[in-house]
Amino acid sequence: MKATRWIVIALLLVVGTLFFTLDLNQYLNLHYLQQRQQDFAALYAEHPWQVRAAYFAMYLLVAALSLPGAVLLTLAGGAIFGFFWGLLLVSFASSMGATVSFWVARWLLRDTVQTRFAIPLKEINAGVERAGALYLLSLRLIPVVPFFLINLGMGLTSINSWTFYWVSQLGMLVGTAAFVNAGIQLGSLRSLSDAASPALLGSLALLGLLPLVVRRIVRHMERLRVLARWRSVRPARFDRNLVVIGAGSGGLVAAYIAAAVKAKVTLVEAKVMGGDCLNYGCVPSKALIRSAKAAHQMRRARDYGLSAAPVVDFKAVMQRVQQVIADIAPHDSVARYTDLGVDVVQGYARITNPWTVEIQRTDGSRQTLSTRSIVIAAGAQPVVPALPGLEEVGYLTSDTLWEHLATLDVLPKRWVVLGGGPIGCELSQAFARLGADVIQVEMAPRLLLREDEEVSAVVQASLEADGVQVLTSHQALRCERLGDAKVLVLSHHGQEVRMPFDQLLCAVGRKARLTGYGLEALGIATDKTIITDDTLQTVYPNIYAAGDVAGPYQFTHVASHQAWYAAVNALFGDFKRFRVNYQAIPQASFTDPEVARVGLNEQEATAQGIAYEVTRYVLDDLDRAIADGEARGFVKVLTVPGKDRILGATIVGAQAAELLAEYVLAMQHGLGLNKILGTVHTYPTMAEANKYAAGQWRRAHQPQRLLQWVERFHAWRRG
Repeated sequence: MKATRWIVIALLLVVGTLFFTLDLNQYLNLHYLQQRQQDFAALYAEHPWQVRAAYFAMYLLVAALSLPGAVLLTLAGGAIFGFFWGLLLVSFASSMGATVSFWVARWLLRDTVQTRFAIPLKEINAGVERAGALYLLSLRLIPVVPFFLINLGMGLTSINSWTFYWVSQLGMLVGTAAFVNAGIQLGSLRSLSDAASPALLGSLALLGLLPLVVRRIVRHMERLRVLARWRSVRPARFDRNLVVIGAGSGGLVAAYIAAAVKAKVTLVEAKVMGGDCLNYGCVPSKALIRSAKAAHQMRRARDYGLSAAPVVDFKAVMQRVQQVIADIAPHDSVARYTDLGVDVVQGYARITNPWTVEIQRTDGSRQTLSTRSIVIAAGAQPVVPALPGLEEVGYLTSDTLWEHLATLDVLPKRWVVLGGGPIGCELSQAFARLGADVIQVEMAPRLLLREDEEVSAVVQASLEADGVQVLTSHQALRCERLGDAKVLVLSHHGQEVRMPFDQLLCAVGRKARLTGYGLEALGIATDKTIITDDTLQTVYPNIYAAGDVAGPYQFTHVASHQAWYAAVNALFGDFKRFRVNYQAIPQASFTDPEVARVGLNEQEATAQGIAYEVTRYVLDDLDRAIADGEARGFVKVLTVPGKDRILGATIVGAQAAELLAEYVLAMQHGLGLNKILGTVHTYPTMAEANKYAAGQWRRAHQPQRLLQWVERFHAWRRG
């Protein structure tokens, strides 16, 4: 904290100390005011403007310094100046004084508080950004909430000064008028409770609820406005309580929840049940990665005192991948969901109005359903870059890769993988371990750009050790085909680089599926995803979105998480709606070593201006990692400075995604590193790394002074 701030704090403490030391509070009590009322009235009659100015300055000072006595000064305003002048002076002096107090709190404390408590304050900041004026108005209308606390609290938020001032001026006006009016009858008051009777305070408290009631009314009117042009087509009765579009992770969970609460629900899927994750993403890629890892371990057999060499039967590898999909498919099958009470329809769904969904069935027939609510869980699809010559040379995406590989007996020898994100890294490593020559191209200066630099470095080193040629800071310019030869032309520091290949995989990201569902005709706003509020509601109060189509994350587990909120809000939102909780969202890249993270990493904390401490435990010290030949990687935990509260955790190493669960649980339920340290972990396991990381933090925060006294105590005990 800067020296000027310490000086201001010292001055405030001096003023406060003098106020109470000199017992100035004796002049701000009802008895003194009643005794001197005639003297003040005479002085006012003789010097009206001077008295008004002095009173205004005194009131402003008391309000600005949050000193006691504002109620007495308000009563004095009515007693000395009458209602009009009393109300005018008090209203402006109190609002201006409150604003000064607001400024002081902001200048002295906001940056420190926002930095230190950034995570818990995130939701409060979002609420202030969304409706700060409304909340402030409600607080100002309720006089039982100490105004100085409101001034100080609001100073720590992002609400702007002008909004704070005019809302305070307006919000305090009613209460000010009541107390100024009470001051006119000052002589008849026996105590302050006569001026602030329970009935008056209760009435003002009810008045404080008015803005919130008005907000609900405005929200209801907005809903009516949005639905107005569709009023003539609203059904009198509905065929369904809920129609869910898309049977990926989000759609399956939404339909399951609706059926579980006995709602009549239809689930519409155009392609295959289970969506991208089961058929094109998580499941086949992890099956392939497991086979590739087995081949890698066989090559390292001598490290374990064995002798073996892998012979890759790629056709058998792909048969295993397909079998894994087939074994998991019943979990997401039509039969299972039909047994659960879900009406499953295979076909293409289009929303024609807020209550009607038209379905073009895959058998050619059509079906129209009316429904009270709709959940759109259409998922995402691979991004294909606008690269000249790409269509001519041919390419694969994560959606088309698996069907193509299933037709091959041998893995293509030369691969180019475009993209340095999790999908690109995972598949590059898997192909290389299965015997391919892989070139991975990334336009950014490093892989896994959202992770810390040291994480990217570990992953790149591992990929290169497996034979992947990693080309960062290389931009793809075009593809060329000369007979049977295929070439990717890259730009690197202004120079063209030519890379021949047999097969090209585009893994540069995924985008939400937004077309074909009638969103444009309904006026449902979209950007890169469907625009929703924090309850996943679209512009229509009965239409929700979940999963990749809604963002902001593209993870299967987040789609399932959002689906609960979308389904519950869609079915019961007229009574209660729930905001989605993104407090502890885990993510993982299944490279070897794995990378798993929850919460903030260092680059995010720095970018957001959040103060943090780093605790780091390296896995080459862990007994189980040494025994397994996996002694590489680390656990890195970010905490609030001086506290054990976890801001985020990154794990790089074997089973990182499994180990992360302990930190996800801790962050979700507010548990600190001391709780992890105090938990018994099985020996020898990889999970002990979490305990040892917590132990590192504990050792760095030992009470040194206390330990010195304990050392003296033990020396005394030895005699």
